[in-house]
Amino acid sequence: MTPLTFQIHETSASTHARRGTVTTPHGSFDTPAFMPVGTRASIKGVLPPLVAATGSQIILGNTYHLMLRPGEALVRELGGLHAFMGWPHPVLTDSGGYQAYSMSDINRIDDDGVTFKSIIDGSSIHLSPERAIQVQNDLGADIIMAFDDCPPSVDPRTLNETRKRLAASRTSASKKGYDHGVRLEQALERTTRWLDRCKKAHQRPNEQALFGIVQGGADLDRRSRSVEEVCNIELPGYAIGGVAVGEGFSDIVRVVHHTTPLMPADKPRYLMGVGYERDIVAAVRAGVDMFDCVLPTRNGRNANAFTPTGQLRLRNARFARDPEPIDATCDCVACSPASHGWATVDGRPFSRAYIRHLFMAEEMLGPILVSLHNVRHFQRLLVDIRRTIGDDAWSSLGQRWPVVGDALAEPLRTPE
Repeated sequence: MTPLTFQIHETSASTHARRGTVTTPHGSFDTPAFMPVGTRASIKGVLPPLVAATGSQIILGNTYHLMLRPGEALVRELGGLHAFMGWPHPVLTDSGGYQAYSMSDINRIDDDGVTFKSIIDGSSIHLSPERAIQVQNDLGADIIMAFDDCPPSVDPRTLNETRKRLAASRTSASKKGYDHGVRLEQALERTTRWLDRCKKAHQRPNEQALFGIVQGGADLDRRSRSVEEVCNIELPGYAIGGVAVGEGFSDIVRVVHHTTPLMPADKPRYLMGVGYERDIVAAVRAGVDMFDCVLPTRNGRNANAFTPTGQLRLRNARFARDPEPIDATCDCVACSPASHGWATVDGRPFSRAYIRHLFMAEEMLGPILVSLHNVRHFQRLLVDIRRTIGDDAWSSLGQRWPVVGDALAEPLRTPE
């Protein structure tokens, strides 16, 4: 029995893009796919049926946070993650490797794993490849991720992030100070070794699909090596990690366009933690099938709404009397409530003025409406991308979604 199947329906004639379907024990999802992030088994502030109504077919949970609270044993006792959170569709859980990067100032990493300081009570928590897999086996997601060593893609001493700079100096691999090349090499080798340990520790291979993760930073030679080593281990799918962790758009595109075509063509390819609309379009054109990002809901909770022409900062005073919806082209519950069965006055949508008022008054409905709009915005984009893969009309996509312009400026490449 296989826990995952992947079928490719169409490929782009001028790029590496492909449209397909991934099937899991809890149903199927169309690719390219965007997964909203439910870190603690919840898309913040949004009921599961409303998440599904945005067109979301798969969501993501976070191993590290769920391990700390409520604990994987409780989730298992109550029927697994799907039953626990009331989501009957596919779920993916990450392994905690990204938290080792993002909270690098409160952890210690070595060849056996990562020791964290708990963000709940300050206690010491050790996460090894075996422990990361055991937690995910108990949570019961359809797709689980290998535990990897995620380094900064660029030298953290060049970043405007004090936490990352201090962590680099503290965890230096050299007595002479931080050496970014040494750190990338160390992470690449650990990721391969840890993947082998993850596969051996996996107790539910017929029910849960384990994905390996490619590392290598912004160094293309190391990316090639990592692809060879990681993809040499037979798995249902593979991911590109360590992207959008400090580098700019051009470096993201360079790494993704180099790495993706090297990965197995018959397996799903997942770009972790990405991202903005132009990032997604550029990666789809390189052959990526799956994406996740916190941006839609995080920005939604902060009154930042995505539109095809760019973000709206809805707290701005210029929206105080604006009667228009967030985006007149959007069919979400905020922009088109009547189409969802909401009996508003004269079928009118919620205005920008009203939504701004909700945020200024600190009413919960504001973040809920903008989060729903933002998730639907990304799902509409993915629907349009899937349509574009078939007709290869990328310039028309750019006309409908001006915000992706930089991604379409990348040269087209002939598929191998």
